[in-house]
Amino acid sequence: MNESQGTRPPRDDDRHHPHGFSRIVVGVDGSESSIDALRTAEGIAEAFGAQLHVVCVWTYPISRYTMVPPDWYPDRDAARTVHDAADAVFGEVKPDRVHLSIVEGSPARVLIEESDTADLVVTGSRGHGGFAGLLLGSVSSALAAHAHCPVLIVHPHAEARTDRDSDAPSERTTR
Repeated sequence: MNESQGTRPPRDDDRHHPHGFSRIVVGVDGSESSIDALRTAEGIAEAFGAQLHVVCVWTYPISRYTMVPPDWYPDRDAARTVHDAADAVFGEVKPDRVHLSIVEGSPARVLIEESDTADLVVTGSRGHGGFAGLLLGSVSSALAAHAHCPVLIVHPHAEARTDRDSDAPSERTTR
């Protein structure tokens, strides 16, 4: 397994697999939704023999009123988050085609940038922040609107299976 600090391959329009995906990006933040997204992305990557890039984005708080402990390192938290997510999905043996990245910045902006060199971006419908009850979070909404490749938004399985005969939302929303 490879780990990088936010490096992306250069844009190459010939790298796209003619019948599927060669590079899949999935954003993780440690939420159950992002773990579900990683599981879904892994299934697709395995089916197509694609490279799977697991990205965790971190940033320092921007408020002058936020007290940050002097011994807190958000990049280390992000590294732990991406490794924990990978361990939850792959266990101790991770395929060589899985690459972990820790990137500083805005999650929506970073994943939109990653979409420029991806064949598919996968994300959970809701992360840790925001308001409970919304169908999509701010990152998944921004991806659906601005990504440069197809986006797969994975919804929680429990919500999707509550009532199959009603107008309940499907498990996945695609753009």
